[in-house]
Amino acid sequence: MRALLRIILVCCCASTCFFHRVAAQEIERFNPDTIKTITLDSVVNIRSHRLNVEDFINAVINDTSFYRAFQKMKAYNFIAENRLYTYDKKNRVNGRIYRKIRHSNNGPHKMQYLVKQDTGKVYKKNGKYQLYTVEMFDYIFMNAYSSDFVPNAPLGDGKSGGTNEGYKSKLKTLIFAPGRPVKGVPFIGSKTEIFTANMRQYYDYSFASATYLDSIPVYRFTVAVKPDLSSWTKSGIMIRELVTIFDKRNFNILGRYVDMKYSNFLFDFDVQMNIEMSYFNEDKLPTKISYQGNWNIPFKREERASFLIVHKDYKLAGSK
Repeated sequence: MRALLRIILVCCCASTCFFHRVAAQEIERFNPDTIKTITLDSVVNIRSHRLNVEDFINAVINDTSFYRAFQKMKAYNFIAENRLYTYDKKNRVNGRIYRKIRHSNNGPHKMQYLVKQDTGKVYKKNGKYQLYTVEMFDYIFMNAYSSDFVPNAPLGDGKSGGTNEGYKSKLKTLIFAPGRPVKGVPFIGSKTEIFTANMRQYYDYSFASATYLDSIPVYRFTVAVKPDLSSWTKSGIMIRELVTIFDKRNFNILGRYVDMKYSNFLFDFDVQMNIEMSYFNEDKLPTKISYQGNWNIPFKREERASFLIVHKDYKLAGSK
């Protein structure tokens, strides 16, 4: 069960997001994400606007295009630059990993390392990673393109059993379907259902007009915990903020930011994650994934890490 909690907390929560807040650094330390992609234009008065909160909530809950964007990577060749940093208890960088990888999908998937650098406290004496966060980063983001993390099967409901496939189903639910319950995770499962009638009383909803990547008109829809809640009430809420970026022209989801924080006798975590998309040949594909997170399980070493993944130079496999 602890392994499952680690997988879910490390990989499905968190980062710093520039389409979120200008000072979106919730965890005070080095931030590898310096790519600014969105400019806020104005706050939209939802009472006088043709769109309303329910339109955005329904779009978030029912969207499948965000998930399909990861599947579509298999039709493209691209370059991935991955930067990962680990920290000591004083949030000083003590480990660095940098990978620049060419992914080729002309036939069987191939990865070619263009640059591979490791410095600091990255590995144990036995050659394994020091932190489980790094191990899961390596498994999910280094191998996602050739593994069944993004299979052709439809997105699950998070109810699968205790197999590896069941764990991946829970991961996919948290990343690609925020607002749905995640079954089989103690003390967390129902806390992800932030759009139920009972949970809505704890959140404020707002949306603003913005420009994404200098040219794409978007809405930024924000679901944030009400600031005047008591500390007792707030301590029982796991998702502190969910920000979704919608393309105004077609209502496609181009970005998602999640801020999660929770503590009980089994685990303690504070994480933020941001995923952004862009268009290539009319396909929507991932371009940036960033993460900031601290998490701790009793009798285990506290883990502090951040990473930035950038995908670029997408080209359809087989094209010149």
